[in-house]
Amino acid sequence: MSWKCGIIGLPNAGKSTIFNALTAAGADTAIYPFSTINPNLGVVPVPDERLAALGTLLKPEKLTPTTIEFVDVAGLIAGASQGEGLGNQFLGHIRDVDLLVHVVRCFASSKCPHPLGNLNPVRDVEVVETELLLADLEILGRQRLKLEKKVKMGEKAGAAALAVLSRVADGLDQGRWARDLGLTPPELEHLQPVPLLTLKPYLFVANLSEAEFEAGMHYQVLQELASTRRVPLVPILGDLESELQDLPGEEQHEFLASLGFGEAGIRRLIRESYRLLDLVTFYTIVGPEVRAWTVPAGTPLPRAAGRIHSDMEKGFIRAEVMHFQDLQNLGSAAKVKEAGRLHVEGRDYLVQDGEILLFRFSK
Repeated sequence: MSWKCGIIGLPNAGKSTIFNALTAAGADTAIYPFSTINPNLGVVPVPDERLAALGTLLKPEKLTPTTIEFVDVAGLIAGASQGEGLGNQFLGHIRDVDLLVHVVRCFASSKCPHPLGNLNPVRDVEVVETELLLADLEILGRQRLKLEKKVKMGEKAGAAALAVLSRVADGLDQGRWARDLGLTPPELEHLQPVPLLTLKPYLFVANLSEAEFEAGMHYQVLQELASTRRVPLVPILGDLESELQDLPGEEQHEFLASLGFGEAGIRRLIRESYRLLDLVTFYTIVGPEVRAWTVPAGTPLPRAAGRIHSDMEKGFIRAEVMHFQDLQNLGSAAKVKEAGRLHVEGRDYLVQDGEILLFRFSK
């Protein structure tokens, strides 16, 4: 299973440029609307200092990072939820993603005209978010019609689900996202058949020029909006970071540091996406390979074993567990065991971030 982040925004916001910087995949970045007719897909390794440290300590033949997938869809315009600009098709591409990355334009360019005529990040955000709300209302409406028929036939479970859908629709009508409605786990269960966009985790990416980052007002306005809404915001010099992909990593870092960036915005975006998805990383050391794996926080050991292979989940017996920090501090697995820092856990144990796991299972 791979976790997907859908990149959305207005046309000419720089979504494909951000995607190129993420993946170095060379996606089309033409300046006319709807250049991304088919979604671009890119699997991106998650930056992981612990994995790099394990490589230095253990010197394995192979280091394999965990990954996250980014999906770049065409720009959304007003009326997209009703099919304008192939909007229904494009919205369909992001129904199955786990997180929405909203790229907001904060740069001026005579070579890349703004589709709405002038630069206004708050308005741009509202246009895209309105289409997401309307698209969810439309899909809720269809599901409610189905449930109403079941309720008329006396199905009690349908009545409970219908009440939840009505509550969510009322919230959307007021401009509130489904994820902000305080829905309980049982209520969320009723929403599983409905792939709501407004139920997904969400963040802003400010696509900046160097001039805007240093002294522009549009980025400040977007910062204020993000703070008010409590939506994470990641600033990225899109064009610049896309061009820097051709440079060695150390030169990239030095250049960005000279502009006041501790690290590339792209790396911060990957990490923030990972955090919002509430994922944890565990590691395995098997033969010549040290590998990182991703599971949701709160995952029990058998299910984590199933990430590696389904047979390991079925035949799970126990796992030997040590923490990365202990291995780094003590220098070897043998010394971790001698110090009493290695423990054996069963099927009810929940995987913690940074653990190194050795699974025991029956074949």
